[in-house]
Amino acid sequence: MSDTFVLIPLFEHHDHNNGHDASKHLPNGCLPIKFKERNKEPYCIDCKEADSKRKLHSAYFVGTDWLIEKEVAVYVEPKLNKDEVQIDILKMLLDSISNPDTGNYVHEIFEVKPDKPFITLPHHQDFITPLLMLHFLNVVKTIVRKGLKKSYYTVTENLYSKIKGKVLVSETIKKNLVKNKKLYTQCQYSEFGVNGTENRVLKKVLGFVQRYLDNYKVDTNSKGPFQTFLLNAYNYISPAFQNVSDKVELNDVRHHKFNPFFKEYKEGIELAQLILKRYGYNLNNIKKEEEVKVPPFWIDMTKLFELFVLAQLKMKYGNEVLYQFKAKYGWVDYLILRDNMKMVVDAKYKPQWVDSYESDDIRQVSGYARDVNVADKLGIKVEDRSKVVPNCLIIYSDQKKGHLDFSIVGDNEFEEIEEFVGFYKIGVKLPEVKTGL
Repeated sequence: MSDTFVLIPLFEHHDHNNGHDASKHLPNGCLPIKFKERNKEPYCIDCKEADSKRKLHSAYFVGTDWLIEKEVAVYVEPKLNKDEVQIDILKMLLDSISNPDTGNYVHEIFEVKPDKPFITLPHHQDFITPLLMLHFLNVVKTIVRKGLKKSYYTVTENLYSKIKGKVLVSETIKKNLVKNKKLYTQCQYSEFGVNGTENRVLKKVLGFVQRYLDNYKVDTNSKGPFQTFLLNAYNYISPAFQNVSDKVELNDVRHHKFNPFFKEYKEGIELAQLILKRYGYNLNNIKKEEEVKVPPFWIDMTKLFELFVLAQLKMKYGNEVLYQFKAKYGWVDYLILRDNMKMVVDAKYKPQWVDSYESDDIRQVSGYARDVNVADKLGIKVEDRSKVVPNCLIIYSDQKKGHLDFSIVGDNEFEEIEEFVGFYKIGVKLPEVKTGL
């Protein structure tokens, strides 16, 4: 690394029994790193004293952040990574947003800290930049599909032999009369159309996306589905912005206020701001390099796995799947409402489920299956609730025996958990990518 700081590598979910000893790098200790400043555990990184040593413990988050700003940083990679192959986080994300119902939750997966000092990483460890590009293009695709928002915007123009709107006297004197352009008048007026501030900000960032695609030579003939999606999405979006200018002031980007009636625009502008900050508002900062400077970021792998599974369930059961159903006590991951199969389903991104089961998870999902709101939603009559309890299914990650495409798995292939009545489990294999490709 070219910068003079210590980068501590970790795998996610280093628990309290195998925490990484960082005593020599953390003479003064460090505070826990929280995901989106939430107070509840688990933290992204926790630092505790144990046996006179300072040990780092990671949860189910991947990313990088400062333990001591500009001195000691940590990089956490997926626990399922091996020497030969790595979990393809971007393919997981791409599969997750393939269904509109899942794309609405992508913003919950990640956190970016663009106002903190950037951290130098090898290019292949930079998950956040392509994630931002992918999410931005997907949101803007939705905007284009619905039609660009029209609004009133201010136009300043040097008009020849006519006046429109307000005459800018001082500007006319400086730019015209002093230069003997007596027939020109600097005017300011309002117009109604698609060239408003929001669209110009999006157009500005599309220029950054284009440079990113050009630098990494995205070619549908030689690249995978992620790169192909980026290129196809960009080609779909670009014509809609043909009559939109990319001229926008930094203050317009930094301090723009959102209209709550246009939620896609709110998310699109927020992503645009993150991408611009990521590259310091300078298009020339987008370069193909072996090492890149990225803002501290975190990706919630539990939530990403949850959305990945949701996309698989949507392909299999369509609208007969409900996500994040509000029960009487908590939120159920999924409900399957098919007439011949009503189930309470939960996603568990835990290695323990490969060869066994977790008692606490069994209790949690069993509780959901007996929840009054769940019974109502599944159509179980009040008089039958003491006799009828819906079946439960746990979907977990399994890279050895898991199913590559859960959507084509037969319902009779669910593995019954012998110790419990009406409890099943099934493993799914997460997409992988060969190291260095």
